[in-house]
Amino acid sequence: MKNTSLIKKILELKKERKAVILVHNYQPPEVQDIADFLGDSLELSRKAAQTDAEIIVFCGVHFMAETASILCPDKKVLMPDISAGCPMANMVDVISLRKMKEKHPSALVLSYVNTTAEVKAESDICCTSANAIKVVQSLDSDIEIIFVPDKYLGQYVISQTGRKMILWDGYCPVHAKILVDDILKQKREHPDAEVIVHPECTPDVIKLADKVLSTNGMCRYAKETRNKELIVGTEVGIIYRLQKENPDKKFYPASELAICPNMKLGSLEKVLWVLEDIKNEVKVPKEIQLKAIQPVNKMLSITG
Repeated sequence: MKNTSLIKKILELKKERKAVILVHNYQPPEVQDIADFLGDSLELSRKAAQTDAEIIVFCGVHFMAETASILCPDKKVLMPDISAGCPMANMVDVISLRKMKEKHPSALVLSYVNTTAEVKAESDICCTSANAIKVVQSLDSDIEIIFVPDKYLGQYVISQTGRKMILWDGYCPVHAKILVDDILKQKREHPDAEVIVHPECTPDVIKLADKVLSTNGMCRYAKETRNKELIVGTEVGIIYRLQKENPDKKFYPASELAICPNMKLGSLEKVLWVLEDIKNEVKVPKEIQLKAIQPVNKMLSITG
């Protein structure tokens, strides 16, 4: 009953405020259930830009809200919990990146969207986990590439393209918790299950996968595959969506330890509070926004 009352208030306020609620695949189930759009960070921001909403409530982590602000500078972007950060995004900063660029003056900087607005503004082009291979393949073969911040995604792209890149020493602590032993254990317990993993996983885990997919790629593949069982190597929050959308199939988290505490900071109460008070705004300064949108647009011109 408590959730019913909360949800009713949220829906009423959302309409009154002309707001749209964006929810990442790793958010708690009750937050996923109130989403206008559910998905990965860039897809959510692009959908928000296409709406006539005046307010975006972004249920995710800070760099995602920044990306929404970059793509929707005329909209007010709010976070239910503004303290929700991303450890991987914080592993690269502008000063350190500039030093790296000084060492490799002819290099192009390719930044994963899981970076701050300031780092995007220092970059030449962006990519997502879903399109990183396509973006790299589109670049001239004689161009030196600095890839930030995820070395494991970078290593996966190198393995698929044969392209040499200078990798930043960053990683996702959540995906790093998924171990080879975890995959092998799940395969023993569920021998008929397919293994799908995120490219932020370590190379030895990726080698055991049947498919390497982004979170949205996992959601699409779960619907397409004829297999009725899947072992899922990413943050455990996605299991709720996969099971909800595919009730005839079974999904097993590769590791129950693959939990992002920052993604779990979202709640219905916080969504309500942020709509009531119009607080926790994330606004990228205009000078940063104008620079940061360029590498994002370059990516979109390649990948659509």
